[in-house]
Amino acid sequence: MPTLSLFSETPIQTHSAAFECWLADQSAAGTLRQSSSIVVYEEMWSAFTTWCIGQQPAVTLASLDTHDLEAFHAARFGTKSADLSLSPRHALRLMRLIDRVLRHHAAQNDQLANTAATDWIASHPDVRYADAASADPLPEFLSVVEARLLIAYLSAARPRPSMSEARRNSHASFTWQELRNRTAVALQLGGGLTPGDVRVLTLRSPTSQGGRVRERPWKVSVPGNGNSLPRETPIAPWAGELLQHWMQIRAEAGIAGEVLFPSTRTGKPWSKLSHYQCARRVLEDAGLDSTEGGSFRLRHTFAIRQLQRGTDPGQVARWLGIEPEAMSKYDRVVAAPTDVI
Repeated sequence: MPTLSLFSETPIQTHSAAFECWLADQSAAGTLRQSSSIVVYEEMWSAFTTWCIGQQPAVTLASLDTHDLEAFHAARFGTKSADLSLSPRHALRLMRLIDRVLRHHAAQNDQLANTAATDWIASHPDVRYADAASADPLPEFLSVVEARLLIAYLSAARPRPSMSEARRNSHASFTWQELRNRTAVALQLGGGLTPGDVRVLTLRSPTSQGGRVRERPWKVSVPGNGNSLPRETPIAPWAGELLQHWMQIRAEAGIAGEVLFPSTRTGKPWSKLSHYQCARRVLEDAGLDSTEGGSFRLRHTFAIRQLQRGTDPGQVARWLGIEPEAMSKYDRVVAAPTDVI
């Protein structure tokens, strides 16, 4: 029987070489130019490689089958960024990347292509049609009236010197948890953050320096993850005022840790479930139906408002931490007369 060479490539070397070769050809052909897209693809492939090598035995490009991909998808589900979700559209992008690298690798080595990724996509209609128009309904967003009501409700948790004496000090009755909940929701509406973005913010995330009002945060820095780069996004002045008050109360309460919105006084991170329940309660208490679009309506409202103000879609995409192509979902909304705030 033939013996293996002492210099035979390991699975991780094969995975890496296949991707690098595909990436080089895509870049040379001019079909992959954006550095942000390249970074996302690199991190996607790195996650895939890490999973493959971690199996016993390791999953190679040749042995990969639909059962492996099902297990990989199950392992990835719940690990997209910090909000613990892997959308059908992201799953489609991930599997398409695997398929393209597999086919390119096969062509380079004069082999039959491994169609495991194509077969997996075909067996999952929710992923297969994730890019179809019928699977891309209009994003839910708040009307002007709804947004104004919510902003007023959220702002009641901070000092308002211009109000009557009775309403001026109404914020004093709020617990730190109630203030935290309202401030977190404010950053989704006033800054376009996802629930996961909110939970990974740290005390260093808010930026006050360079703003129009001293000590009032006017933007926040959102850490990167496996699907998006680190970014900065501006926040509305009313949201900045609420955030400033939260940071003051947080310090006065002696809440430990570096997480901006902790779950406990000891600084324990906010869990996905607890955050979801708290945000839902805020929306319901504000008089909004929390079942229609959930808190993501707030992010969509931010994006639509920026677009209607004439902000370049590419800039809005950078603020949201998404690919410019993903902004197309707002075209049918912004093209039509729409009331947003």
